[in-house]
Amino acid sequence: QVQLVESGGGLVQAGGSLRLSCAASRRTFNSAVMGWFRQAPGKEREYVAAISQSGNITPYADSVKGRFTISRDNAKNTVYLQMNSLKPEDTAVYYCAGGLSFISYTDKGRYPYWGQGTQVTVSS
Repeated sequence: QVQLVESGGGLVQAGGSLRLSCAASRRTFNSAVMGWFRQAPGKEREYVAAISQSGNITPYADSVKGRFTISRDNAKNTVYLQMNSLKPEDTAVYYCAGGLSFISYTDKGRYPYWGQGTQVTVSS
């Protein structure tokens, strides 16, 4: 059974922090790569961060590097995204996804498993 459930979104002022969680079924969590993507109103869904089954972290999107950190807890089948120094342009629905290829970590088409998303709103 494929299950990906995001949580932790909300409303925060610029400069604040949020920690997103993605609870996955065991088999989905065993995907080659787990990633975070986001989609702002009127925009395409874009890559944010990803981490392999062995814990290797891919390059972060330029827009979030130095501010966001991805991690995983294998005992809990959970992936996290710590978001610090949030900006209004970070406002989006954030999605957790399970992917087929660590090499193709930025390619939405290589992620067959997706959660429903969690809303993050950053006010100025």
